[in-house]
Amino acid sequence: MADPKGFLKVTERELPKRRPVPVRIMDWKEVYEAGDPSQLRRQAGRCMDCGVPFCHQGCPLGNLIPEWNDLTWRGEGRAAIERLHATNNFPEFTGRLCPAPCESACVLGINQPAVTIKQVEVSIIDEAFGNGWVQPQPPGRLTGKTVAVVGSGPAGLAAAQQLTRAGHTVAVYERDDRIGGLLRYGIPDFKMEKKHLDQRLAQMTAEGTRFRAGVDIGTDITWDALRARYDAVVVATGAMVPRDLPIPGRDLPGVHFAMEYLVQSNRATAGDDVFDQITAEGKHVVVLGGGDTGADCIGTAHRQGALTVTNLAIGKQPSAVRPTEQPWPMHPTLFEVQSAHEEGGNRQYLASTVEFLANEDGEVRAIRVAETEYLDGRRVPKAGTEREIPADLVLLALGFTGPETETVEPQLDLAVTSRGNLERDAQYATAVPGVFVAGDAGRGQSLIVWAIAEGRAAAAAADRYLEGETRLPSPVAANARAFSA
Repeated sequence: MADPKGFLKVTERELPKRRPVPVRIMDWKEVYEAGDPSQLRRQAGRCMDCGVPFCHQGCPLGNLIPEWNDLTWRGEGRAAIERLHATNNFPEFTGRLCPAPCESACVLGINQPAVTIKQVEVSIIDEAFGNGWVQPQPPGRLTGKTVAVVGSGPAGLAAAQQLTRAGHTVAVYERDDRIGGLLRYGIPDFKMEKKHLDQRLAQMTAEGTRFRAGVDIGTDITWDALRARYDAVVVATGAMVPRDLPIPGRDLPGVHFAMEYLVQSNRATAGDDVFDQITAEGKHVVVLGGGDTGADCIGTAHRQGALTVTNLAIGKQPSAVRPTEQPWPMHPTLFEVQSAHEEGGNRQYLASTVEFLANEDGEVRAIRVAETEYLDGRRVPKAGTEREIPADLVLLALGFTGPETETVEPQLDLAVTSRGNLERDAQYATAVPGVFVAGDAGRGQSLIVWAIAEGRAAAAAADRYLEGETRLPSPVAANARAFSA
């Protein structure tokens, strides 16, 4: 283990400081300052190398957390990245974007704050890239088999890298003009600068993965034609159908889905000219939805110069401490203060949106909300509590309902589950031979760490289909649920 007495000598979590709010809202750079190596070593030394490391089960990837904590404490960064990459293709993504169910499962968390696993992880990979330790790993031989991966989010990229390294010729198709899916256009730069994505794509290109951006499968190329062209197909298109709010005034100008807004902002940040961009500048902004996407909208609105930002959630404010009904090692629902929340704005819970109100020009000017009450297990607006909140821009960050199936369902005759996801068996295979489904397209909206785990597992399934056997790891079964989730 690391320091045998580390968890006794250091009992508190230490994280790098975030840049001052007045400074960071003036740019799109990541919010954290450079970490202190001695602080990182202290935190890695708190890991107890448990006889039963529950952090392994908390992480769908099965990351070897105690091992790379120990190596970090010993200053052996090159060995640490080898152990980290053994289970995780993209720790630079998970270390920035994952909500860290591994930390909820940390045994130390029973009576102390958990080890800062996520911070150790991202520090390991950043040091590795900085020192040139992350090199391409092209296959030693080619199998002669071809695979199309549709979708270039974390699930698709993980599947593609695994299959390329197994020796297959892999092409990744993405309908957007750049590769990366939500990593590219859904995540603001203040959470993850795109240089981290670009350097990983450069490694994958050098390994032999081929990327085809700007190709909409189902329209530019039919799914049937794609299936005929390749020996196997991995569908990793995500769950991009947004959850709507069908109330009076929904069609008013100024009411938008969150992803419409975030995609345009990311394009502008990348230097693109965005025609008629949705912007928060000089506006009263209301964000509906209290999750990560809502927080991304809040941080983006601050950087665009919003007059006010109000965040509304229909449910109760979560507890600041672990609820009794979610004991260790479950992943608890807690009240979070993300970097965007620190930057200003007003968060309100138990707020039910009743109506969007228009001004004289027919644009949204306010929303009418009421208190939420629970009747027969349902959340409904409480009569007599209505009030108005000024709103020139309303962003719906209410989650997603499933994948887009308009073309894949009829063209490949794929079945859709009752939850709207693409149907697959426990080995990620669909009823169509050679077609596999990975990530949110089959699972529904979930965490980035689950997407990567499913991408790796689907790659193993596709490799077994093509070769009759596989040496690729398969960390999770399709539709599995971690005990901590």
